[in-house]
Amino acid sequence: MPRAPRRTSTERPTRLGAVLATLPAAVTVLVLAGVIAWGITHLGFLRPGHRTPFVTWTCIAWAVFVLGVLLLRAVPRRAVAAVVLGGAVVVGVAALAGPPDTSSDSARYAWDGIVQLHGLSPYAHTPSSHVLAGIRPDWLFGHPTPHVVQSPTGPTYCPGDRIQTAHDTATDARLCTPINRPSVPTIYPPMAELWFALVRSLVAVTATYWPMQVAGLAVSLGVTVGLLLVLRRARADLRWAALWAWCPLVASEAVTNSHVDVLGAALVTVGAVLVAFGRPVWGGIALGAATSTKLIPAIAYPALLGRRRSWWALLVGVAVFAVLYVPYVATTGLRVLGYLPGYLSEEGYDDGSRFALVSLVAHGNAAIVVVGVVVLLTAVVAWRVADPARPWSGEVLVIGVTLLAVSPRYPWYALLLVPFVVLSGRWEWLAVGLAITVRQLHPSVDTFRWTLAAAAALVLVGTLVRTPRSDWVRWRARLSPERHAPVPGGSDPDRLV
Repeated sequence: MPRAPRRTSTERPTRLGAVLATLPAAVTVLVLAGVIAWGITHLGFLRPGHRTPFVTWTCIAWAVFVLGVLLLRAVPRRAVAAVVLGGAVVVGVAALAGPPDTSSDSARYAWDGIVQLHGLSPYAHTPSSHVLAGIRPDWLFGHPTPHVVQSPTGPTYCPGDRIQTAHDTATDARLCTPINRPSVPTIYPPMAELWFALVRSLVAVTATYWPMQVAGLAVSLGVTVGLLLVLRRARADLRWAALWAWCPLVASEAVTNSHVDVLGAALVTVGAVLVAFGRPVWGGIALGAATSTKLIPAIAYPALLGRRRSWWALLVGVAVFAVLYVPYVATTGLRVLGYLPGYLSEEGYDDGSRFALVSLVAHGNAAIVVVGVVVLLTAVVAWRVADPARPWSGEVLVIGVTLLAVSPRYPWYALLLVPFVVLSGRWEWLAVGLAITVRQLHPSVDTFRWTLAAAAALVLVGTLVRTPRSDWVRWRARLSPERHAPVPGGSDPDRLV
């Protein structure tokens, strides 16, 4: 047999150089994974009086993340995909180190899945309903009697970092449960409910938080692979995928706290990619499923409608959204709205008190009108100027501005933004997700306003500095009253639209 050719003297240092260039980024990702795992295992559940360590830990994680992304620039191109994907696995596994640490929403996810597997609608009864008493697993409801203590200032309550107090609707027995708002019906749309049922169907009823966490990791890794494939097809820099794959926000909200928003983000990304690649019907199916996972993905539609054929995505998406509701409406009627009206009121969206930035200039109903106008105008701009073949930055614009205007206090809403930050290369928009994360950890309206304002300023400066003059000319042409023919260009993935 012929012998394999020997390595030449010039090949050895080249390969050694590639390893040395890759090593700093790889080590940094391992450090990031260690930081994430340490925080999950040592800080416990976020609670009043224990927020400063969480803020410090989060800032450290983001600093290491930024360093890792910068060091990735030195990694040889042929190794980038492996390093990004390997880092996604390492960071994701680290995020599995313990139970949810900032939210107990996944307890409701598990309960809704268990209820459906018993042939019942999750919208028909509250967790505290006596009708469901026979299917309550111990890990969600336990045996509350030995743990009930007397408060010196009032009635008895259930102690614990993530424990809520409720009462059985028939016996008035006290229920201690990690399920958030156990005395109200579920809030989640049908696609989310189907997801909960699917995940819980694969495990025993005694399984606790980890099934939803593993499912979140699987979806997150799937998004990483998908982003790498789309970037490769577009001949863009694969390093951008690390903005999702290694992001502390993704690790926390998609995996540790396993928010269903990661499924919505995955579906809306698939839908947008399919529409951009000329598959509006299939894209509409994914977009309809995304909207039926969490209603907010509906804001992704405007930037996709630059082609006449793409309007099929809107029609198909609406149809899929309606079809997914049919079986639940058939069994529970209008109760499929669940706690949504109460949630909007509780969060201050019905009286305008939630809007941190807008409340500086308007209050009450006026604030609602201002937010509505801002979001609508942004949607129109995204529709008119987005490149139909590369609508990613149009998506960043409409989603990012909506988050700034609506100013939710929960960072998992920003998961919808991150994939389009990757595809557009507009890294400055990640500041919006970081600002909302700070709001959750440090619940001060003034602090939230300053962090949102800082994020908006960074986005504005980044747009002014990084956008070439030719793009401003193209946007002005597309926004003029008389529609002009598309201006050549727009193929650079770093452009805004």
